[in-house]
Amino acid sequence: MTTPSSNNQSNAQGSFGAMLQQARKTKKISLEEAAAELFILKRHLQALENENFSELPQAAFARGFAINYAKFLDLDPVRVASSFDAAYPSELKSQSANNIKTPLRPMGTLQRDTRSRIRFNPLLIIAVIGVIILAIFLFRMVTSASQENTQTSVTAIEDISEIEQAQGAAIDSSVSASGSALNLGDDSTSVLDVVLTGDAVVVITDASGSTLMNGAQTQGDYSLSGMPPFNIQIDNVDNVNLMLNQEAVALDAYATENQASFELEP
Repeated sequence: MTTPSSNNQSNAQGSFGAMLQQARKTKKISLEEAAAELFILKRHLQALENENFSELPQAAFARGFAINYAKFLDLDPVRVASSFDAAYPSELKSQSANNIKTPLRPMGTLQRDTRSRIRFNPLLIIAVIGVIILAIFLFRMVTSASQENTQTSVTAIEDISEIEQAQGAAIDSSVSASGSALNLGDDSTSVLDVVLTGDAVVVITDASGSTLMNGAQTQGDYSLSGMPPFNIQIDNVDNVNLMLNQEAVALDAYATENQASFELEP
């Protein structure tokens, strides 16, 4: 508690405690908010505003609190420090001088809310974000490469199948077919001519189970040879004409809604 003489000194120089309190209230800042920003205990800020020096730590610490508090409230720190020095009781100054050689003890000026003590290293956060982005990038690359390989494999199979179908179905008088399914000299085989005037899906198998034509076909003439009866399925009948052993086949008799599925034999 201050002595009468010290109070007179404070009034003569101007009350720094009143200045601090008035500035804080003008800015509409609570003691709790100021304590959190300055890392100074609320009770020490209250003691500064009340000029209750007995509740403050040693003079050097208390003076530093006053200056930092003044800066925080946009007051003149020199004026506040001068007023603090004039108001500080002489007996407490002598006690501080006697205690100056004693080990420093925690004053609690750095106490903070538990959440405020948690500090994050910005570099560590950036590194973690970078690792996450890199992992996502690599995952997408691997996934994309896998999909491309799958698509390439499927495309290659489909391309080979179409080439084989075209080669097997195209009419070429200079090349003689071989094998039991295309052996024209065998009396058990029949010749099936397929004339496409447009795109159509045609599937033809013979009695031996051999597939003579399969899938989407383009415009053209195809000559097939196999063992009858033939199992024939056609989508878009209007674009297809058939001849079995040079005799025309009336597809209209088998067609329903421009589709046909039937067996054919001589």
